Amino acid sequence: MAITDPDYPVPSRLTTDEFVLRPIRPTDALADFEAVMETREHLRLWEQSAWPADDFTVEGNRDDLVGLEERHDAHYAYTYTVVDPAGAEALGCVYVFPTGAKFLARSEVTPLGDERWSDVEAVVYLWVRRSRMDAGLDARLLPALRSWFADEWKLSRVVFVTNERFEQQVALIERTDLRRRFELREPGKAGTYLVYG
Repeated sequence: MAITDPDYPVPSRLTTDEFVLRPIRPTDALADFEAVMETREHLRLWEQSAWPADDFTVEGNRDDLVGLEERHDAHYAYTYTVVDPAGAEALGCVYVFPTGAKFLARSEVTPLGDERWSDVEAVVYLWVRRSRMDAGLDARLLPALRSWFADEWKLSRVVFVTNERFEQQVALIERTDLRRRFELREPGKAGTYLVYG
């Protein structure tokens, strides 16, 4: 069953001693905005865009989160906020897409071996706020996500994506047993996205 099937049992939560993942909502706008703006230089590398602009606002972020909530609830794609156990501080975000997501369908995907893009069950992007990145949170989030997708989502063919220019995240992933399976180029974006599985 595809993750976009309305009957697919999408997990609502991942809880560890250090963080909680749950679907992002418009009520998260202020906390998420603070994390986004703290991390904006890294996010611009990750996105290969000018987002977030220096004049980005909480209201603009709330508008974005309305769209993410609608997409999540409609089973098109899923966005989770990463928060501290008390739920007071936003620590980052995790995005889960099917390979058929519009931006992926428009992208050029190059296999680096015998694997087929059509066999991928979920495409995952993640980021953590700069101060928590400095403290190694992303290095602990990634294995927690891998276990979550295997155990709760019941998926075995999940890939993790970053941009080659986001060197810190590339290095993080390459310190694991994940291997580069595909390269992906989005129209109008500089740099190549590296896809690990």
